[in-house]
Amino acid sequence: QVQLVESGGGLVQVGGSLRLSCAASERTLSTYAMGWFRQAPGQEREFVAATDWSGGSTYYARSVKGRFTISRDNAKITVTLQMNSLKFEDTAVYYCAAGKYGLVPSLDTRVEYWGKGTLVTVSS
Repeated sequence: QVQLVESGGGLVQVGGSLRLSCAASERTLSTYAMGWFRQAPGQEREFVAATDWSGGSTYYARSVKGRFTISRDNAKITVTLQMNSLKFEDTAVYYCAAGKYGLVPSLDTRVEYWGKGTLVTVSS
């Protein structure tokens, strides 16, 4: 069974940085486009960032562009989200996602596999 396991969440001050990682259980996921979503309390889950299978193309939500960077290491089957200049509104549970049918997971409907999430809390 395919598993995506996130790590790296925690408490950080406004303006600080965190690095999230997603480890995949199956080597075949190195051929999947991968991404990150987040869900803040009381809000719907939203797209954050994604990358194609090679890491050569990346996509970002407008709210995080310039502050977050997504990357992947296909040898280790990991996807990383480097988050800088964090804001209060970045507080959310962050989910790793693998796209279906070769699609970039920029929408919920394009996701084949989900991780269980890791909580990021930005405080003053």
